Amino acid sequence: MQFIDPRVDFAFKKIFGNENAKDILIDFLNSILGLEGIYRIKEVVILDPYQAPKIKYTKKSYVDVRCTDERNIQYIVEMVVFLPSMAKTTLVHPCTSQVEYVKGMEKRIIYNASKRYANQIEKGEDYPKLNQVISINILDFNMFEFPHYLSIHRTKETITGNCYLDEIKYYFIELNKFSKKIEELTTNLEKWIYFIKEASNLNTIPKELENNVFKHAFEIARVSNMSKEEWEAYDMESMLIQDERGMIEAALEKGEKLGVEKGKIEGEKLGIKKTAKNMKDKGLDINLICELTGLSIEDINKL
Repeated sequence: MQFIDPRVDFAFKKIFGNENAKDILIDFLNSILGLEGIYRIKEVVILDPYQAPKIKYTKKSYVDVRCTDERNIQYIVEMVVFLPSMAKTTLVHPCTSQVEYVKGMEKRIIYNASKRYANQIEKGEDYPKLNQVISINILDFNMFEFPHYLSIHRTKETITGNCYLDEIKYYFIELNKFSKKIEELTTNLEKWIYFIKEASNLNTIPKELENNVFKHAFEIARVSNMSKEEWEAYDMESMLIQDERGMIEAALEKGEKLGVEKGKIEGEKLGIKKTAKNMKDKGLDINLICELTGLSIEDINKL
């Protein structure tokens, strides 16, 4: 068996934005948000449901959902998958080959969540109609300096530490920081993250992921179950993403080479200065030192 990559926009929406697979979406959200008992999501309305093959290629996958929990309280969840291809304008460190996230990405995420919050009501409607918005961001690259892969961001009052302005929450899952092997998975959240990262590399469904909801997800992700139009759309997106990944890798390699060359040049300069200083300390004529090292009299006097 072969499975599609859930990180690709088309595949993500097909699996998690599918009207016929709401059990997958509900289980996924309950796992990420850590919901138990009366707080568990029981119903979802997908605001922009998957429609094949109408989905056009995009650099990010998104699914917007209206959730209802066991208390009949409603709120909005916005899920977004950010790919490394979004980092082609990122900072590249030549000596470490480290790719950082796009400058201003935090502001973009806050803007999108705030817009989703504000757009729930029309002008003149009552503010109490506004529902809480939860922004779930799945990143295929590192964004924060801390080592944990799941982080939750919310507004807290500085003295009491209590949350009084809790209308927008942000959840971040950094896939690169998740390194557990299949036999090490213990929680449902870990299993979902493993599924998102590794589904396209698997040939069979692991025994650790053989419960009904994961079987359903793998069934939808099976390449053999896709129509010709779906496969063409998925394949096109995959190729475009790989092309952009290749561009990033090429830029990194170029930056690394430039860093090495720059390091050599700086090292040679430092070596020449040390040699010149030794000559100067031993009383050699400055004009002779200039001739042997290529340094100016001013440079030598500074040593």
